[in-house]
Amino acid sequence: MSEALSKEQLTAIATQYGTPVYVYHAETIENQYRKLSSAFRNSNTVFFYACKALTNINILKHVKQLGANVDCSSINEVKLALYAGFLPERVLYTSNGIAFSEIEEAKALGVNINIDSLSNLEKFGKKFGHSYPVGIRLRPNIMAGGNLKISTGHEKSKFGIPIDQIDQILQVVEQHNLHISDLHIHTGSEIKDVDVFVKGIEVLFSIIPHFKELEFIDLGGGFKVPYKEGDVGTDIDLLAEKVKAAFDNHPNPGGKPLQVWFEPGKFMVSECGYFVTQVNVIKETSAASFVSVDSGFNHLIRPMFYDAYHRIENISNPSGPLKEYAVVGNICETDTFAWNRKLNEVREGDLLVFYNAGAYGFEMSSQFNSRFKPAEVLVKNGAPHLIRKRDVFEDLLRNQVEVL
Repeated sequence: MSEALSKEQLTAIATQYGTPVYVYHAETIENQYRKLSSAFRNSNTVFFYACKALTNINILKHVKQLGANVDCSSINEVKLALYAGFLPERVLYTSNGIAFSEIEEAKALGVNINIDSLSNLEKFGKKFGHSYPVGIRLRPNIMAGGNLKISTGHEKSKFGIPIDQIDQILQVVEQHNLHISDLHIHTGSEIKDVDVFVKGIEVLFSIIPHFKELEFIDLGGGFKVPYKEGDVGTDIDLLAEKVKAAFDNHPNPGGKPLQVWFEPGKFMVSECGYFVTQVNVIKETSAASFVSVDSGFNHLIRPMFYDAYHRIENISNPSGPLKEYAVVGNICETDTFAWNRKLNEVREGDLLVFYNAGAYGFEMSSQFNSRFKPAEVLVKNGAPHLIRKRDVFEDLLRNQVEVL
């Protein structure tokens, strides 16, 4: 868990740009990418930043400058990546239950494509045949991840083509002479056990011989990130060791050595993010001491949606006596950030910072209750830069059409 930015820096940013505010530390993103690059330095491995975690155009440009590729979950993310300067061959688009027209658009843009349904694979084959290499997203029927809502590889998951439909896949591939360059699986998020990735590799090894033009094996993402004190994340060095051993022992029969792809998102940006809020009201009740901040799940939905834990600190009174609080939001719904949380004594007007807020924080925010989306600030080389303005009233009316 990173504290690369000091309490003084976060307080100064909150004072300058107001609260609530998302703050990102560029060097932390670089450190996370270097951890991956260093661990896998002895293997043929490429990393695609799963940009659904955080798509601010400045983050995308920073990631590009580090040398990473980019993984996209929608055609608009593809367009953002290209806008940020990524070359098409460094962009991966993994579709999920989308209209075929979106795949056609991705093909026209020249990016790498993973297809996740027999229906769209058939349509792709009919239209493009062998002319454009494409990947297949498979569902390996492996349960993994920190929460059922972020487990994507189990037998009841909507994601990918079930591995037990391999005969149908091969029939479509043969019928249309498809050029299959990539096999892709993604079992879920918050995966601590590296053997989950090994199990996925074993599933793929059993079918690799059926695909004669394979170049890449895409193992998705899902590396666990420490959120709580004492949490342990995915052992990246051990993962690299096991992946290398697996591929060293299972070469591509009759084909070129396979390149391994990973799609880290949360791992890249979670620790870089700080969400700074201000305390509006202290409400003492028989049930709890409620600390109401100037935000809610309209800005940070993970605690309510995933039961996610975010470490919270009172940076205005860091040496105050510890007391137990319920930290809640200010919208007209239950939006509890934390129950029974020990914090240094909180006073109205204090600043509370939520750590590990870089992934799926701003990205999942909304204007619920007609409240403004917060500003975003990037700190690079010690200097803060505003990278998204806070909403103003006109933003609530944008795209509305008055007819009355």
